[in-house]
Amino acid sequence: MQKMEKKDPIGAAVQDYLKGAKAADIIVESDLTEEDVIPVSYLFRTEEEMPELELLALEQCRGKVLDIGAGAGCHSLPLQERGLDVTAIDISGGAVAALQQRGVKNVLQQDVFKLKDQTFDTLLLLMNGVGIAGNLAGLDRLLKHAKTLLNPQGQILLESSDILYMFEDEDGSYVIDLNAGYYGEVKYKMKYKDQESGWFKWLFIDPAILQDYAEKHGYTFEILYEGENGNYLAKLALQG
Repeated sequence: MQKMEKKDPIGAAVQDYLKGAKAADIIVESDLTEEDVIPVSYLFRTEEEMPELELLALEQCRGKVLDIGAGAGCHSLPLQERGLDVTAIDISGGAVAALQQRGVKNVLQQDVFKLKDQTFDTLLLLMNGVGIAGNLAGLDRLLKHAKTLLNPQGQILLESSDILYMFEDEDGSYVIDLNAGYYGEVKYKMKYKDQESGWFKWLFIDPAILQDYAEKHGYTFEILYEGENGNYLAKLALQG
């Protein structure tokens, strides 16, 4: 049996869910908003329960796919069922065990920044997966590293949000501390029972800045979907 780390709240939560704890919640703290929760059941959603953005992302996947931050496999499984060659990657030991238990064929427990010697046609980053960049410097690092993981004419499908609306004042102006760095750089901490992640950096990137960074690294940029709350699905493709 895989030993559970004390810093794996998501992994512990998904393992409890598989054992029958269907009403469990992961507590989320941030330096931006009040405490929130993620129902663990959300990590097990079916295609019928997915928002339009995610369904579109699944339709856009092609070739060999790397599902980054795969969690419990809600995206890997339907892609695999469609006959695509999917590799699910996650740093969470509990999530990786869940992926294997649920039948995902190719699973890696690894930091994607350390992944090498494998290439893919599609890198999938849903649930604001590009947030793993942490900050703008990390976005440079992510887009540079992604090129080593992509086949010629490969693509990145990513979800993010422009969270500028969270800084809007009552008079319609925006109150932003310009000395605090980019407003989309947020700190988070997750807790579940005795498991706690510790604080980590997470990036929400607005489309205009993402386009600048993408084109700087040699990608084309296209918005495939825009939601009502600033969230969007983008496609970054290698030219060739």
